Amino acid sequence: MHIEIELCLLLFLVLAPWSISSDERLLVGMTLVRNAAARGAVCLDGSLPAYHLHRGFGAGANNWLLQFEGGGWCNDITSCLERANTRRGSTRYMSKFEVFSGILSNNASFNPEFYNWNRVKLRYCDGASFSGDSKFNNGTSLLYFRGQKIWEAIIHDLLPKGLSSARKALLSGCSAGGLATFLHCDNFTKMLPSNASVKCLSDAGFFLDEQDISLNYTMRSFYHDLVDLQGIEKNLNPNCTSSINDTKLCFFPQYALKYITTPYFILNSAYDVYQFHHSLVPPSADLHGRWNRCKLNPAACNATQINVLQGLRRDMISALYSFYRNSGRGGMFINSCFAHCQSESQDTWFAVDSPTIHNKTIAGAVGDWYFGRNMTKEIDCPYPCDKTCHNLIPSQQVTPPVQSAGTPVPNSTGRSGPVLATILLTILNLVVAFYQRK
Repeated sequence: MHIEIELCLLLFLVLAPWSISSDERLLVGMTLVRNAAARGAVCLDGSLPAYHLHRGFGAGANNWLLQFEGGGWCNDITSCLERANTRRGSTRYMSKFEVFSGILSNNASFNPEFYNWNRVKLRYCDGASFSGDSKFNNGTSLLYFRGQKIWEAIIHDLLPKGLSSARKALLSGCSAGGLATFLHCDNFTKMLPSNASVKCLSDAGFFLDEQDISLNYTMRSFYHDLVDLQGIEKNLNPNCTSSINDTKLCFFPQYALKYITTPYFILNSAYDVYQFHHSLVPPSADLHGRWNRCKLNPAACNATQINVLQGLRRDMISALYSFYRNSGRGGMFINSCFAHCQSESQDTWFAVDSPTIHNKTIAGAVGDWYFGRNMTKEIDCPYPCDKTCHNLIPSQQVTPPVQSAGTPVPNSTGRSGPVLATILLTILNLVVAFYQRK
């Protein structure tokens, strides 16, 4: 076994530099928050929380970009117990190295606005968008719902590493991580110097309180159970909860957004794949699978299905209308691609053929907004007018909400990275995990 491990390590050391540099890939190691347990900040299974930090340089040495990892939620004991034995609920099962690309890239050609900032990926292991604060213990099973404390522990670990003197900062996130930015945006601003320029960006995190095709509120019911189970309500925006009868609804971004005072940018597809598959047409509302072909390929949707999808777009734009009209410091990029998460993938963030609205890429729109070069509020025309889309649709039927809401695997219309780089990254993580267990 030792010989096999050493051969794998040798193979990685010989081939990895070629593979990574040939695809301009940046691997960043994991940092465990060693004092987190003393603060009660642990993952579902009690393991230590973690993040990946790549240092900034030059003019960006005092600027910080924090990116919440996505990955769905768990809203009952059964699903949370299952999740606790995966990378979504324990750092024990996580990759020890992560590829930084898109908004996290350190290459000016791929990430012109933020390439030289301190860039941090916050690993997700609580199942509640970094917002819960409770515990389950029935004498047999033990689960920690400590997302809020994980968020605070990571910030306090980063403050002495330079975050406390940040000049510019951007709190971002994808999917469930994008929703986390709505929950923590103003709190993040309060933790940083008063003279720092602090802003927030949500990528595919604007989850709608939407009726499904059976006229049920599937996501509302799911979120209600989530808020109850993980003790989230006390961590929701107090201005929101004091102004609405059903306080749990403040977990939805559309209700919390108007109470956020920090400048905000919303990046979302009007036909968000996750919301399409789980909110609009959940499996419970399509027992006979009449939407299966449409889910896998928008071109296969019939006229009735297209009308339903256009209704999803209208509802999203309606929910954002007040923000669009009244926010003087806000930004938007609502395109008409069938995608979910577009800031972490190089293809969709900033590339020769990236998605655009009015000839503006996502990276360009976010950069113009953050640095005040232009007030960017872009809304795409309805499907199928946009020919620049990278439609990132899962190639098989998607899984329940507990396991999804992360970056989808591209189908034949999407893009994928080199196989060799993936194999080598897997080998490296296996080697590191082996030696950590010794």
